[in-house]
Amino acid sequence: MEAIWILLLLFVLIMLTGVYAAVRAIRAAKRGIDRTVHQARRTVEDTRLRARQLAQPGAVGELAQLQLSLRGSMRATSQALQAAAPQDRSLSESLGLFRRLSAHAKDLEADLKRLEQEPDKSRIAALLPDLRQRTERITHSADSLRWAVQERTTRMAHDDLDSLGREIEMEAGALRHWTAAEPDEPGADAGAAWPEPGAGSSRTAPGAGARTSPEAGARSGPEAGAWPAPEAGQRPEPPRPPLGARPPTEPPAWQKPWQKSPRPENTA
Repeated sequence: MEAIWILLLLFVLIMLTGVYAAVRAIRAAKRGIDRTVHQARRTVEDTRLRARQLAQPGAVGELAQLQLSLRGSMRATSQALQAAAPQDRSLSESLGLFRRLSAHAKDLEADLKRLEQEPDKSRIAALLPDLRQRTERITHSADSLRWAVQERTTRMAHDDLDSLGREIEMEAGALRHWTAAEPDEPGADAGAAWPEPGAGSSRTAPGAGARTSPEAGARSGPEAGAWPAPEAGQRPEPPRPPLGARPPTEPPAWQKPWQKSPRPENTA
């Protein structure tokens, strides 16, 4: 029994979903048809007014010109506001002002259409100055609003582009982080591994070999006077090697022959 109720409930839900989808589709189709019919009617009306403007010069042709000017200005402003309103929420007041202006434009268009059926040409000529002034005021207001919206949209696009350019430059600099701090050349600090000896220090770095400090060389020179000159008839003493220096590999010349180390025999 419970399974039957569940199946019945599912069937009802499916039916309701189908009806809702059908209603939405019908409404969308109706809106599309209405939009198409409105555009076709507007195109036909504009064509008729252009033909009358060219075929009937004078008061009737001027009425058609006023209607074309009014329709073109209001249509362009409406399209500009509708295109910019979703991206800019601050245009809500502008939309309200345009609705009020549209009401005046509809009243003026109705007056122009009534005068089209007027058989008295003199009456049309008498009312034309006032109608022309109203049309100019409405079109000027609509044009001002449209130009302001277009300039605001362009300015916002430029500001956004400038901000985007700065962010891209910062990101590019962050991606090139290796150019900010280049590593030191290898071996640049090799001489600084051991501190230089002081004026009174006689220690040398281990493994330095026979290298001596400049102070030691200055002390061993003849100008320093560190060692007295040998007297006449005395054999000069050999120079003492500096502290930490390695002994020479070959025996000095003053060594006796029997003190020399024997050479290894030639195994060849």
